[in-house]
Formats: sequence, structure tokens, C-alpha cells
Amino acid sequence: MTRSPAAARSTSVYGWYVVFVCTAAYVLSFVDRQILSLLIGPIKADLGISDTAFALLHGFAFSLFYATLGIPVAGLSDRTSRPGVISAGIAVWSLATAACGLAASFAGLFAARIMVGAGEAALSPASYALINDLFPRERLGRAIGVYSLGSFFGAGLAFLAGGAVIAAVSGHGGLAIGPLHLRVWQACFILVGLPGMALAALVALTVRDPHRRTGEPVPGLGAVLTFLMRLRAIFGPHIFGYVMSGWALFATLAWAPAVLTRGYGFGTADAGFWLGLNAIFAGGGGAYASGWLLDRLARAGRADTTFLVGIVGGLGSAVSAILLALASRPVAGVLAMACLQFFSSFPITPSSALTQMVAPRTMRARISALLICGTGLIGAGLGTLLVGLLNDHLFTAPGGVVFSLAMIAGLGGAISAAILAAGCRPMRAWALAAGR
Repeated sequence: MTRSPAAARSTSVYGWYVVFVCTAAYVLSFVDRQILSLLIGPIKADLGISDTAFALLHGFAFSLFYATLGIPVAGLSDRTSRPGVISAGIAVWSLATAACGLAASFAGLFAARIMVGAGEAALSPASYALINDLFPRERLGRAIGVYSLGSFFGAGLAFLAGGAVIAAVSGHGGLAIGPLHLRVWQACFILVGLPGMALAALVALTVRDPHRRTGEPVPGLGAVLTFLMRLRAIFGPHIFGYVMSGWALFATLAWAPAVLTRGYGFGTADAGFWLGLNAIFAGGGGAYASGWLLDRLARAGRADTTFLVGIVGGLGSAVSAILLALASRPVAGVLAMACLQFFSSFPITPSSALTQMVAPRTMRARISALLICGTGLIGAGLGTLLVGLLNDHLFTAPGGVVFSLAMIAGLGGAISAAILAAGCRPMRAWALAAGR
């Protein structure tokens, strides 16, 4: 039965509203996740930690539960209310971010960062599955591309607002709340964490779960793994290729402030301003461009679009990393970072789109969570940590972080492109057999 034009328009308007709300949540998640990188200087000074320890806070502590809880939480998304899962996740990570501001030791901050990751694990698997149910295949790439923009608007807002908050609070020597006197970095965590509770309420009250059939059978995790093994020629390169792309993306987001402050002499507030613009316009532009390219190639009849777009991002990241290593002036460094953020953002949209196109509805959230698990542990966790280790043991000069980041981002991009290339032919063969 064909829907009336009015019903189709109503669904389209509501679909874009859901995309907007999920994107707002994604923005907030990256603000709460990314604010730590701008505070590297005062946190290291107050807690007396090394670059390697900072990398553990930024990458491993966050990724530990973000990755491992993603799969069981995604199982809830496949079985229960996805808006409910999203709302609960927002509340958890918002309170945990505020708790970072109350930490007085490395261990306390590490524990709070673990809970930030635990809350954020709920967001993307449920959001991707929710968005997929509201858009046809030919418009899905753009919808997911818009959602993907949230990560870069969030990172940009973290840098811009974080820089402004640091400047404002520093002028008063910190922030007093009753008997508590908070340091600058502690105040930043509290100020960016608590507003998330309002968004959690908005999701719970206004977003409904579409196309959910009562009693629809949901396969167990064993069936999901069997499905992945049956299509391992596609999902193997897909998962491992996009996991490696995380070296470029997440290492750049984590270490970009240190690159500008230690490598090129920027102040913290100035670094936040330029990195905020880079994240929004270069990173966000790359995420949207990849969604546009994904749809354009799909309309042209290419079945391997999700691999091709990722290959472009990987090769572009590798070239941008070389440009960063060669940049000797501040302006050149900012431009090289912009190029790196543009291309390292390309994989976000196609990495999630393939799962939504190929997998059964009741498996999508958990397959997305498996990819997020690998990306969190290997892409974000290991990639960020490797930069810290290189800073402490190889490129030990203050400006050495430039070369550490260039090495890890470049390697990640090149390896990602090579692995993704192996999936193009199997994807075309699958599409031909499936009549797509």
C-alpha cells in the first residue's frame, strides 16, 4: 500500500527532526569527550602526569567501557526502546563528565572517564538503527552524514567554548561553588557536563521508536557472529579497515591542542579558537562531503561506495600527515591540521552506512557496536596511546608531538586504505547476487 504524499511528507519531517535530536546528542557527546584534550596543560601540571598517562585518560579510560559495553547496550537497542537507551546514555555520560570536575587524582579522573565512555556507548548504535528506519537507501547516506557532523561540531564546540571558558575562569583563578574552590579544568568539566540532562529529557519525551513490531524475533549474538562470518569477505575489510582509520581521526582530535600549543607556540585559548574552526568546517565538511559522495556514487550504480569513500579518506589522511610533518610555520601547521581533519572524517559516514544497508534490522545495532568496539580499543585507545609513547620516548622535544601525530595518523590512513581496497570486489559480487 502506497503512502499518501501528505503522510510521506510528515514522515520525512519527523525523520529529519529525529536526525536533528540525535545529532544534538552526538554534538554533546563529543563536547564532553573532547574537552579533556584542551585541558592537557593544567591537568598535567596539577596531577603531575606524563603524556602517556594523559593518553590513557583520553583514549583507554574512555574506550574501555565505550567499546566493551557497546555490544550489550546495542542488544538492548535491538530489543527495547531505542530512544530510551539514548536518553539513559546521555544522562549517564553527562553526570560522569561533571564528576570529572570533582576528581582530585589520576585514579579519580580515570574512573570518571570510564563512565563517560559507558554512557556514550549507548548513542551511536541506537541512533544509526533509528535513522535507518526513517530513510530510504538513496537518502540514507545524507541523513547519516548529517548525524556524523555532530562529532565535529561537538569537537569544535569543545575547543571554542572550552577556550572561552578557560579564559573566563582563569581570570578569576578558578570557580567557587559554595565551600568548593574548583581549578580551571575542574570548572570546565562541570560547566559542560550538566546541561546534558535537559537533552536526555527531550529525547525521552519527543522521540518515538518507528516500525517496531511487538514480538519481532531478535537473534542472539551467536547468530550475529554467524552472519558476519558468512559475509566475512565484506565485513572483514570493512571492520578492520575502518578500525585503522581511527588512528588518524582520534589521535588528531586528542593531540591537536598539544600540536598547536607545543609545536607552534599558540596559547590555549587561541589554539581552541583555531581548532574549533578546523573541527567544524574542515572536519564537519569532510563528514558531509563523504555522505554526499556516498549518495552520488550510489546513484551512479556503484555497489562498493562504502569502501571507495573510505579509501579516499585514508589516502587523504596519509598525504595530510606528510604535509603536517613538513609544516614549519604556524599558519602552515593550522592548514595541515585542517586537511588532516577533513580527510580523517571521511570514514565516519560509510563505516556505518554499510551495516545499515546489508544487515538485518534486528542485527544492525550490535554489528555497529562491534565496529565501535574495535574503533574504540584499537583506533582511539591504541592510536592515541602510541602518540603519547612517541612523545615520551622518541620525539621528546616539546614540538615532537607534531611528528608523533604525523607518523601515527599517516600510518593509520595508509593501512586503512589498503585494507578497504580488499573489500571492493566482494562487495560488488554480493550486490550483484542480491540484485542491488
